[in-house]
Amino acid sequence: MNRICIIINPAAGKGAAKKAMPEIEAILDRLGLDYDVKYTQHPGHGIQLAQDACAGEYPVLVAVGGDGTANEVINGMMGSAHGAANLPSLAVLPVGRGNDFSYGMGLPQELEAACQLLANGHSRQIDIGLVKGGDYPDGRYFGNGIGIGFDTVVGFEAAKLPPFVGGVPGYLIAALKTIFLFFNAPNLQLDIDGEVLEQPCILVSLMNGRRMGGSFMFAPESQPDDGILNLCIAGQVSRLQILGLFPKVMSGTQESHPAIKMPTARSVKIKALSGTLPVHADGETICVAGQELEVKVVPQALRLVCP
Repeated sequence: MNRICIIINPAAGKGAAKKAMPEIEAILDRLGLDYDVKYTQHPGHGIQLAQDACAGEYPVLVAVGGDGTANEVINGMMGSAHGAANLPSLAVLPVGRGNDFSYGMGLPQELEAACQLLANGHSRQIDIGLVKGGDYPDGRYFGNGIGIGFDTVVGFEAAKLPPFVGGVPGYLIAALKTIFLFFNAPNLQLDIDGEVLEQPCILVSLMNGRRMGGSFMFAPESQPDDGILNLCIAGQVSRLQILGLFPKVMSGTQESHPAIKMPTARSVKIKALSGTLPVHADGETICVAGQELEVKVVPQALRLVCP
């Protein structure tokens, strides 16, 4: 079968994905590509559609949406009964709000260029992360990264904002609110490839990609095919210092701050010694108040259509 399978979340980007489909279909038709379109109907549906598509011998699965859509397709592919060697390639047409996964993978952010990749046929192997804990004791895969603490609460608050407030401005508004909601850092124990660190942590990011929240470069040096995760650990800081960290993280220069540590790891175990762990993976909630997590990288897990 030479037809590609397009899995679209029509609600992604507050409806932008659905509006983009006529343009996407026109581009694919002009490129002479054969395709089937499958719409997700509820949260989690993309996982099942991707699993079914893996059994249908499609050469490529295309996630049309944002980070959440890509995450569901990744979980469907990784959870399929087919071995890694027999899986389709993954492609992404970024029409969501943040599109951090596609950015971190070095994919074009314009539709025309992203669709052209499907015709070019170039691809490479990328790593995928796996987190166990919270609402997912058996594990949830992620392509871009995990946020623990401040970053996750910002996401919770951003989701409460009116529909017309989105993107970076919405994230910044939510971040300012979070400064007053999530200020006292929980005391965490982090086992980083066997080296144990105990300290208060206002934020911990574990990245396979480079960016979260549309513009925050938690891992500017990350490479998605190097077999490691890039961490960004922020200790307890004042509210004013949090504000001062915003421009540093947006420019990827936070490592120079004394409260920041940026190690790398293949596996990390995290335990809340006091407080709890609010956690997201690719923007999807893992837990609101967890106690323990295990995170590891799965090297060279999927083939990604890329420039």
